[in-house]
Parts: sequence; structure tokens; C-alpha cells
Amino acid sequence: MRITAIDPGTTESAYVVWNGSKILDMGIKFNMRLLMELYNGTGDLVVEQVRCYGMVMGESTIDTVFWSGRFCEGWPGDWSLMPRMDVKMHICHTSRAKDSNISQALKDRFEPDLKPRQRPKTILKGLHDDLWQAMALAVTWWDINRKKEG
Repeated sequence: MRITAIDPGTTESAYVVWNGSKILDMGIKFNMRLLMELYNGTGDLVVEQVRCYGMVMGESTIDTVFWSGRFCEGWPGDWSLMPRMDVKMHICHTSRAKDSNISQALKDRFEPDLKPRQRPKTILKGLHDDLWQAMALAVTWWDINRKKEG
């Protein structure tokens, strides 16, 4: 079993392919290139779902929503959408979590011996920028769906 998790953006999106114990692939790609590669995907797909919490949405947010739909459309298997709030609650147990809190929680979980300002050396090696959010999405989806199976 494997999950491809996408943190969508207006022109580029971050993705992580996770099998529950290691990252199989990751990257930040232009949306059209990523979409073309998704047509040959295997396993399941989860895309971060944009939600409006009463604030006005700008053009870039609408563009991101557009790409979220295209990614799901291009996936040949099962896909799901997951709101960012669900990821924050699962990883950090608070809706107030910021990107830095999420990346630190992942480091604490997977590389607890990592010293402050030290780069990850094992499972999380190579994660940067929006890849942290894609990883958090993958881990959340994996944890929730593993509990459903077992």
C-alpha cells in the first residue's frame, strides 16, 4: 500500500509518495507536469482540500482549487480530499498549528534524536518548503486509513 499526497499550489505543487515507513518519491513540480505524471500513478491519492472559513478567497486560492480538481481527475485509482485543519489536528493536536509546528512535530515523531537546527538524516531527509506539508498530509491519511483497516 502507498499514498501519494499533494499540497497543491497555483503554479507548482509539492508531492510525497509514502508507504508507511519511508518516502518513495518526493518533489515540487509545475502543476501541468505533475498532472501528466499522475495519469500513471498507483495506490491512493490524497490532495489537501482548500476550505473557506469565512474569509474572502483570492484569485490564487481559486487557482489552487482548480488544480486540486485536475489532480484528482487525472488519478487512475482512488483519491480523497483532506482539509488542512484535519492534518493540523492529527499531527499537532491543535487548530492553531503553523507550518513550523507541523514540521517540528514530524521531526519529533520520526527523528526524535535530532538536535535543534539539525537537518533530518533518515526518514525525513530531503524535505523542505511545502514538502513538509505534503508529508504531513501523507502521514495523516496513512494513520487514519491504517486504523480503518486494522
